[in-house]
Amino acid sequence: MSTQHFLVELGTEELPPTSLITLATAFSEGIEKGLQEAGLSYSSAKVLASPRRLAVIVSDLLTSQPDREFEKRGPATQAPSKAVEGFARSCGVSVDALEQQEVGKGQYYIYKGIEKGKPSTELLPDIVSESLNQLPIPKRMRWGASRTEFVRPVHWLVMLLGEEVVPCTLLGLTSGRKTYGHRFHYPHAIDLLSASEYSQKLVNPGKVIVDLDERREVIRAQVLAEASKLNAQVVIDEDLLDEVNALNEWPVALTGRFEERFLEVPAEALISSMKANQKYFHLTNKEGKLLPYFITVSNIESSDPSQIISGNEKVIRPRLADAAFFFNQDRQSTLISRTDKLKSIVFQHDLGTVFQKSERIQSLASHIADKIGGDSSLASRAALLSKCDLSTNMVFEFTELQGLMGYHYALHDGEDPEVALSLNEQYMPRFAGDQLPTTKTGMALAIADRIDTITGLFAINQPPTGSKDPFALRRQSLGVLRIIIENKLELDLQELISISASNYPELPGTHDVVERVIDFMLDRFRAWYEEKSIPVSIFLSVHAVRPTRPLDFDRRIQAVSQFASLPEAAELAAANKRVANILAKLESPIPSYEVSPDLFTQQEEIDLAQALDQLIGEVDPFFENGEYSQALLKLATLNQAINSFFDSVMVNTDDQAVRLNRLTLLANLRKLFLQTADISLL
Repeated sequence: MSTQHFLVELGTEELPPTSLITLATAFSEGIEKGLQEAGLSYSSAKVLASPRRLAVIVSDLLTSQPDREFEKRGPATQAPSKAVEGFARSCGVSVDALEQQEVGKGQYYIYKGIEKGKPSTELLPDIVSESLNQLPIPKRMRWGASRTEFVRPVHWLVMLLGEEVVPCTLLGLTSGRKTYGHRFHYPHAIDLLSASEYSQKLVNPGKVIVDLDERREVIRAQVLAEASKLNAQVVIDEDLLDEVNALNEWPVALTGRFEERFLEVPAEALISSMKANQKYFHLTNKEGKLLPYFITVSNIESSDPSQIISGNEKVIRPRLADAAFFFNQDRQSTLISRTDKLKSIVFQHDLGTVFQKSERIQSLASHIADKIGGDSSLASRAALLSKCDLSTNMVFEFTELQGLMGYHYALHDGEDPEVALSLNEQYMPRFAGDQLPTTKTGMALAIADRIDTITGLFAINQPPTGSKDPFALRRQSLGVLRIIIENKLELDLQELISISASNYPELPGTHDVVERVIDFMLDRFRAWYEEKSIPVSIFLSVHAVRPTRPLDFDRRIQAVSQFASLPEAAELAAANKRVANILAKLESPIPSYEVSPDLFTQQEEIDLAQALDQLIGEVDPFFENGEYSQALLKLATLNQAINSFFDSVMVNTDDQAVRLNRLTLLANLRKLFLQTADISLL
């Protein structure tokens, strides 16, 4: 069957730069889904986009659907002739064209036919329309007197299958073969003779690089080239690169300069202003120190680029001057003098002010510092200062600098260097994969802050829902787990949450808040281990015994993972499941774990009991030291004794005393394994 390239392009006003890649990708995926559902095969689909257009080019698309064979079942062969004739007429054939076929227990008339495939030109308009309707646009807009809605006003529509225009009307636009070049360099229509020449003609004469990936790498290469002229290092933030890519059709990188006096301001504040407001790339020397230069990417290839550079320098100067002014003003007051201002800042309506939160963190952070070998006095001081930078001008202007500015101001005030560093480390990790606190004070403060927030919100019965987590409690919980496990801290969530809950004695949910928060935090381990490719059954086996020390939880996971790879693991898991099922059916629990050897009547139960007695002494030290891998390796040697027991011994014998003795033996067996995990869930 014949194939052609298919092009669809929607021309618009400038699209939101932070959404461009998402919109373009969703547009392409929607079209691919529609093509697949329609049975139209193709070799590839390419996402194309610029600030003023969304486009997709599909290579080697079938020009029509393949013909499809179908069967239609009619009446039974013993049905009246009129019914059979009616069925034949409905199929557009005579009775002679029908076949007889056995279906189930009956014989039926069957019509077999071929459904002709539709031309692609008939199917493509609906496929494109559906993809546009499904785009992830939070709020659509209308313009002028039109009732059409889209993310931005639309201006033109190109739909070509090979050299043929696919006729349709979408968003009030009639499809054609005219696209448009760069708004300033080539603001003219460009006639496309075929879909395959689209990208080439937009580059020349259109002055538009429509390929997202190609344009991104052009920007990267230009920025690196500009930096090399100054023998400097350029820091290319990938998210910033994506945003700059979405702002340009014909990118030209240019280097500007700002006054060196601004370098007295913390580099992070200058970088934040340049990135967030102006979309500039900053430059550093080989030691990583900020240089008084920036690289901007213009959407115009100017004959006098110095004018563009000068304009950007004029724009950035007052922003950096503001940052310098805020920094100097803030340093006129010490952090500790700002604590009273925190009394007027509400953390959460039911949980009080930020000052009250600092007090709660203070007691918990001091306790944690003691537990992990830190200095409780430093942790107490850090907690008292932890939120003071929220009242500074710099953090009010650049909220993302909270903590970091606290660090700089604390150093200026002469605070202990570890206290100062912890003010920034309290927010680590800020995102998945981010660095962790390096100081004991920072670890204590980061854990205490998160535990206080999580416990408080659960205490007012505002846990996260399936779709809403406004305080990012899931992320905060993972942060606590990461800090504890990766720094090998012997901390117990039960203890920490209990201390935190004691700071909230009068809230409605405090009666069971400790258990609910523990369950919530332990559940975060599921996603944690899924990312590490650990089967969910292993997580569930450990979760079932509910260890509340995260480091201990992780050790058990590693041990069960190792155990699950043993050849005996499957049989031992099945045996544990069998034991669990037997014990679950008991009307009352086993009264004690004391086994009476005098009641043994078979060698197999004697062998199992002796093996258990011997192993208990051997594995107890492993359990006490958290060496679960060694313990499970020892327990794996029970496999033969357990199999022999179940092969030869009837547990539920008529003799009540013997039965109870055997049940007690099995309870001891299960208790031994449960000291690590419930391996019956493997």
